[in-house]
Amino acid sequence: MHTAFISHPDCLLHEMGLHHPECPARLNAIEDQLIASGLMNTLEHYVAPLVTRAQLERVHTAAYIDSLEARAPASGIVYLDPDTAMNPHSLRAAYRAAGAVVLATDLVIGGKAANAFCSIRPPGHHAEHDRAMGFCLFNNIAVGVAHAIQAHALERVAVVDFDVHHGNGTEDIFQDNPRVLMVSTFQHPFYPYSGVAGRSARMVNIPLAAGSNGEKFRSVVSECWLPALEAFKPQMLFISAGFDAHRDDPLADLQVTGEGFRFMTRHVLALADRFCGGKVVSILEGGYETSSLTSCIEIHIRELLGE
Repeated sequence: MHTAFISHPDCLLHEMGLHHPECPARLNAIEDQLIASGLMNTLEHYVAPLVTRAQLERVHTAAYIDSLEARAPASGIVYLDPDTAMNPHSLRAAYRAAGAVVLATDLVIGGKAANAFCSIRPPGHHAEHDRAMGFCLFNNIAVGVAHAIQAHALERVAVVDFDVHHGNGTEDIFQDNPRVLMVSTFQHPFYPYSGVAGRSARMVNIPLAAGSNGEKFRSVVSECWLPALEAFKPQMLFISAGFDAHRDDPLADLQVTGEGFRFMTRHVLALADRFCGGKVVSILEGGYETSSLTSCIEIHIRELLGE
C-alpha cells in the first residue's frame, strides 16, 4: 500500500503577521522539496476535509470552539495570545488541519493507506482542551487519536512527539485517559515550561538540556521510548512531527541533525510494524528554518515509504 499525503490550499491562507515564523512558506517549501526529490509522485495525494463539530468536541469544549468562531476576524488579525493569532482564513485552515488527521486515521485503519503524513498548518500540539496557544488553535493529533478510539474502537493508541517544545495540549487532553500513551522529548526549561512536574505514568516525557545532540536524542528513543511503547503494545501510533530540535532551527537550542530524525523514525516505524501492522499517522508540527525542515521531512517521508 501507499503512503498518503494529505494537505489543502486553505492551510496556506492562514497568516499571523509579517515575519511570524509559523508561516505559509513552510508548506510551500515542503512541497518544493518533495517535488525536487522525486518523492511527490510516489505519494498518494488526498485533499483534507473540514473537521466536523462532533469530531472537535471529542477533545475541545463546546465553549472553546464557540469562542474561536466568535473571535475570527472579518479582516485583519486578532491575537489570542502573544504568539497565536487568526486572520479571516485561519479558522477554516484549522478545520482543514484537524480534518486531515481524521481522514488519515480512516485511511490507515481502513487499509487504504499503509501510513500517512499530514502537511498542514496551523499546528496543534500546544492547543489544550479549552485554550489556544503556541501557534495552535485545535489539537490536530488529539482529534485523530480520539477518532481512532471512538469511531474505530481502538483500545490502545500511542503518541510520539519529538517537537522541541513539550506537547502540553496533548498531555492536557489525554493525561487521564488509560487508552493513550504519550512518549516525548523536548528542550527544558523552555516554552511552554511544562512536561516535568505532575505528569501521569502514561506521559513518558524526557526533558533535554539546551545543547543536547543527536546522540542524546537517540538514547532517549532507545532507552525510554521504545521500552514504554513495547510495554503498552499500541494498536495505532500517531506522530507529532516537529523538526525544530534541528541544530539550525532559530527557535530552540538542541543540536539534532537529520540522521537523528532518521534513527527515531526508523525505530518507531519498526515498532509499529511489530505491534500495530504499521498503522502510523504523522502530523506536521514545528520546524521553522526551511532548509533543515524540508531536508528532515524528506528523510521522514522516505522512512514512511520504506526506502
